[in-house]
Amino acid sequence: MNTCKCFSCGGVYPDIDGPVHRYMNSSPGCWSVYGEVLAREYSDPVYFEVHRLTVDAYAVQHPGSTDRQSIQSVGVHLVRLCLFLEHGLTADKANNAMLEAGKNKNSFIFIDPPKHFGSITAADVNKVSSVEEHKAIVRDWAQTAWEAWSMHHDTIREWLPNQALHRTSR
Repeated sequence: MNTCKCFSCGGVYPDIDGPVHRYMNSSPGCWSVYGEVLAREYSDPVYFEVHRLTVDAYAVQHPGSTDRQSIQSVGVHLVRLCLFLEHGLTADKANNAMLEAGKNKNSFIFIDPPKHFGSITAADVNKVSSVEEHKAIVRDWAQTAWEAWSMHHDTIREWLPNQALHRTSR
């Protein structure tokens, strides 16, 4: 099978025709492989433990354009990554805080995407075979995706809901 590089995340995927997300820009092969990763996570609660990190990492590696929906999507996913990775919130607490931050998403501004979105992509996640490998690479993927946006971390931190900053229990 022929492969191609996703023009957004830079991962190498099957060169296929097919559907893509309507505002998270990716190649059809990238979107398809991401769907396979999601299917794995939805099929087993042990994989699902890192599901929100998967969604966040993918979303911030495929930021779309300057339209309001893309800006808000990238914003809330970066907020949740910040809450997970910098503040140590559990998945549920980070998600609740992200939803709280989302109430102010109309104030989010466009931030220029980085030139590179990190060294790990959905293609790498899809290659692993064990649950432990999957969870470890998703955590690393989220970290590299978050670090890729480091030039905007101060702006993203301003979007955090105030109460989230005081909830650091895992």
